[in-house]
Amino acid sequence: MAKKYEVGEVVTGKVTGIQPYGAFVALDEQTQGLVHISEITYGYVKDVADFLKVGEAIQVKILDIDENSEKISLSTRALQEAPPQKKKEQPRKSLQDRVDENDANGFKSLKEKLQHWIEQSGQ
Repeated sequence: MAKKYEVGEVVTGKVTGIQPYGAFVALDEQTQGLVHISEITYGYVKDVADFLKVGEAIQVKILDIDENSEKISLSTRALQEAPPQKKKEQPRKSLQDRVDENDANGFKSLKEKLQHWIEQSGQ
């Protein structure tokens, strides 16, 4: 690495290659990093080439630097505004909350019959 980069730093780089798993970005003459397909944008990315082109200058955020292998993980998604969260559905009620024990067709009739069945089984 020619320049010392830091995690969290935002830099401009040039896309040098596109693979099915992401895009390689040159940060300087000797340093290159990878924008993994999951870090390109929010949502599903089927094809990296739909978002990035070789030779294009892009801004990236440095997510991680592996000093041993000198691999740099980059993200363009980290520089984008997160889409609004979808309204979560109401949590499903538990079975206990959904059952009316006083329902004539439900548990009340079972409660009444249960004692009778217990008595019958003892005979």
